[in-house]
Amino acid sequence: MKVVLCGYYGFGNGGDEALLASLLQLLPAGVEPIVLSGNPTQTKKAYGVAAVNRWHALAVFGALQQSQALILGGGSLFQDVTSWRTVIYYGGLLGWAQQLGLETIAWAQGVGPLRSGWARFWVERVLRGCAQVSVRDRQSAELLTRWQIPYTQTVDPVWSLQAKPVVLPSQVPMPRVAVVLRPHRLLTAERITMLIEALRQFQQATEVHLLLVPFHLPEDVLLAETIQAALPQVSQVLTLRDPRQLKGVFRQVEWTLAMRFHGVLMAASEGCPVWGISYDPKVTQLLQEINAPGLELQDLPEQPTTLVQAWLEHYANGEGLNQTQRAWWLDRSAINGQVLKELIHD
Repeated sequence: MKVVLCGYYGFGNGGDEALLASLLQLLPAGVEPIVLSGNPTQTKKAYGVAAVNRWHALAVFGALQQSQALILGGGSLFQDVTSWRTVIYYGGLLGWAQQLGLETIAWAQGVGPLRSGWARFWVERVLRGCAQVSVRDRQSAELLTRWQIPYTQTVDPVWSLQAKPVVLPSQVPMPRVAVVLRPHRLLTAERITMLIEALRQFQQATEVHLLLVPFHLPEDVLLAETIQAALPQVSQVLTLRDPRQLKGVFRQVEWTLAMRFHGVLMAASEGCPVWGISYDPKVTQLLQEINAPGLELQDLPEQPTTLVQAWLEHYANGEGLNQTQRAWWLDRSAINGQVLKELIHD
């Protein structure tokens, strides 16, 4: 059985690559995936699967014609906050596949925010045509309940992604702290300067070594390099393309400061205490669900003192998810595999 897989794949985003790796890990035996990718050559090399350029209409049409199903795989693909283009692209692709007679599944989705009326109408219409819909968070479930669209409640598939060990550079001594930041319009030059000073004071108090981990390449790299240049003796930029290795990093650090959604999730899934900076409701909700502390990006203080005190308190006394709690998330994540098996069985 051939199945087209579509998401924000092949763009160097560690979180979305982790979703693809999780999907490939959970696909039932006998399924032959064809991945729509922004970089099909890299996707083929990384995962050993067939891949076509997501922007080439004829190539996409050919993949759909030879397949029996399409899986829209994970993430916040249906939202118009970042860009309304994602709603058009992914909604159009689902609609196209449905017209061609393919079974379609919207898998482990975070639906919304959808601010415009046309976007809500379009997304509701294409989701109603899916054979299966599963959502990873409470807010998405509430939206689909209002639309009266049947769905399966699950959690993000990356909870169950199998981590790979990472060989860290010799100049990265213990104890180690992972720092996962991303550019954002609200992360101004003044706030970056404040965060650098806070990290400097935090390091002086704890004598940790900072691992700056860009998740989106090359988008996050410049920010990581800016911080590393300001703290050259105590920090190292760690650039990894394999999402399984990205997850493995959090097995080798004592504490994590994370801004990206999957940075928070990967740290939590590996039992690492995490302190979050939220730029998006999905990050805020995840921090609440795992009972982890943090601040909204717009609420960061002008001076580093308060921030450093909060970090030191959590570094000294905070705990990551225990084995029982992680097992609960893994059990919930296993539902993602069951949804795929039901589709293939049907």
